[in-house]
Amino acid sequence: MTMSPMSRRDVLKVSAQIAAGGLIAPIALGRSANIVGQDVIRVGVIGCGGRGTGAAVNSLEAHECTRIVALADLMPDRVQSSFGQLNSDEIKERFGDRISIPKDHCFSGLDAYRKLLALPDIDLVILATSPGFRPTHFEAAVAAGKHVFMEKPVAVDPVGVRKVIAAGEVATSKGLSVVTGTQRRHEDTYLEAMERVHAGDLGEIMAGRCYWNQGALWVHNRRPEYSDLEWQCRNWLYFTWLSGDHIVEQHVHNIDVMNWVLGGPPVRCVGMGGRQSRTGEEYGHIYDHFAIEYEYANGVCVSSMSRQIEGTPGRVEEVVVGSKGTLRMSPGRAEITGKSSWRAKEETTNPYVQEHVNLIRSIRGEGPKLNEARRIAESTLTAIMGRMSAYTGQVVTWDFALKESTLDLMPPDLASGSIAPWSVAIPGKTKLV
Repeated sequence: MTMSPMSRRDVLKVSAQIAAGGLIAPIALGRSANIVGQDVIRVGVIGCGGRGTGAAVNSLEAHECTRIVALADLMPDRVQSSFGQLNSDEIKERFGDRISIPKDHCFSGLDAYRKLLALPDIDLVILATSPGFRPTHFEAAVAAGKHVFMEKPVAVDPVGVRKVIAAGEVATSKGLSVVTGTQRRHEDTYLEAMERVHAGDLGEIMAGRCYWNQGALWVHNRRPEYSDLEWQCRNWLYFTWLSGDHIVEQHVHNIDVMNWVLGGPPVRCVGMGGRQSRTGEEYGHIYDHFAIEYEYANGVCVSSMSRQIEGTPGRVEEVVVGSKGTLRMSPGRAEITGKSSWRAKEETTNPYVQEHVNLIRSIRGEGPKLNEARRIAESTLTAIMGRMSAYTGQVVTWDFALKESTLDLMPPDLASGSIAPWSVAIPGKTKLV
């Protein structure tokens, strides 16, 4: 059985539109992003929540050449909060004048990202908004000639995935570096484990299992002053158009590892899930548990389980079963039992920092040229396929999701602040599109 990925002709057609500004409104281009040997890399942050602010600090930790110079977010208070954290005594003591954010480099609103990208002194942008906005922001960043660090996942629907793949092609043509927030790909234990897997230490891969099971997360209740848009964006975890549901937003880490093990995405999947413990309005319309079976081209099946239910045991790991042994992995831990038994040494580098180290090396020409856009787009789509199958009760193929599905979850008129009500998916009734 063979996979039929998006053809290069399809990619180049969309890529040409992006390069010409056909899919986004015009943005004033900054200076060239080819900054090999440059002493300073100026960083702008788009998405100023905890992850965006944390990624900004990770970028500072990665290399002394980085400077944080601009912030953008939909919410003004998020920009103010991030500005305050980055200018706290503790952070200033560590990084001094490497944080220099003029007030006219702080932007809020739906067009905040455009204003930041139009600044001529930005070399690298961190994209850390809710995932639903990621394809648009990535397109715009590439069109503006910026290097990119973007958090996972990179889309919430097949239309968004195709945009990311096409923009990634343009990034390559422009010599831009792109790294994504899949820390396992930059972690010593996982890198060594994958070397052993691909060297044959497990023998023939027979099956796989991956898990992200945990308790409940935070929730922001509605306030009278919030528009529908603001409330949903503040409560973004619980709306599929913003997060992709937790199988996409969170479990993509584990799914990406299974694609890494098996050399690419699956050919089809079938799954189920539901919403039993989080049923109030404050939890939007997402599910609280999923169970998916992914089938890969060589016939190997991977069982995927993800859950966010309070009072249930946690489990976050990947398991690979081979003819010679079994590999178990989780952050900071990897172990093979069987004929080629092995245990990874204790983790010595912080992968949240290391991914930025590798990005800066790529930008400065001191390491391999990195563009992780297509890889994370494929893993994101793998997770989306699982959600689509669980929501509809149908088998979903890779070909359909990548090339045929018209699913686009972005509401049509965000500027109005009014978002049409969303309903909870019902398998057998919700249609596969």
